[in-house]
Amino acid sequence: MIGIIGAMDVEIDEIKSRVENKTIKTVSGRAFVVGQLNGRDVVVAQCGIGKVNAALCAEAMILTYNPDLVINVGVGGSLNAALKYGDIAIADKLVQHDVDTSALGDPVGLVSTVNKVYFECDAHTVQCIRAVVDEMDGVRGMTGPIASGDQFISGAAVKERIVGHFGAICCEMEGGAIAQVCCVNGVKCAVIRSISDNADDDSHSDYGQFTRLAAAHSTQALCRLMEIL
Repeated sequence: MIGIIGAMDVEIDEIKSRVENKTIKTVSGRAFVVGQLNGRDVVVAQCGIGKVNAALCAEAMILTYNPDLVINVGVGGSLNAALKYGDIAIADKLVQHDVDTSALGDPVGLVSTVNKVYFECDAHTVQCIRAVVDEMDGVRGMTGPIASGDQFISGAAVKERIVGHFGAICCEMEGGAIAQVCCVNGVKCAVIRSISDNADDDSHSDYGQFTRLAAAHSTQALCRLMEIL
């Protein structure tokens, strides 16, 4: 069983529509779609925007359906000049950039309950995602840290801070929380994010223009991934 989580309609509706032999069950206010996607048993859910929504959804999914792997899919902001609109960032690890107890002597980003800054993704799944993306026409793939936080990044100063602290290639608002829940529950995780904006002063307008393109590319990669995992 593979769990698939996206935050918004545009990121997850097409995936849900492709699920065959589907049944739907509501748990903790989230609708979980269960069936087959390209031959794989899946459970698919829309979590809503932000880390708390993502964590609630991931925990409910894991406790109810016991997936072997949870994949967070969707769009994100580029933190690397080589990643353009529609390109795909593949997380090798996740960090929560808005966690900061450094005034108490902790490293920036340390999640104290598990004493970790970075949450690792499943290496085999990362390799499979990269293989899929490398076969997509006109799409660049890059593997590296992805930074999550409850903030839509839209300015150079914040962008530079995240890159400086964590070396992240992409920012978004859910993956780090999903990775933490997976870590605590001993479940493998992966994150696929296609670029919708540059996390800069123009990100609000770029996001509106390029989100559907980015979501289509992340969906394409996810569905192809189901065939080779």
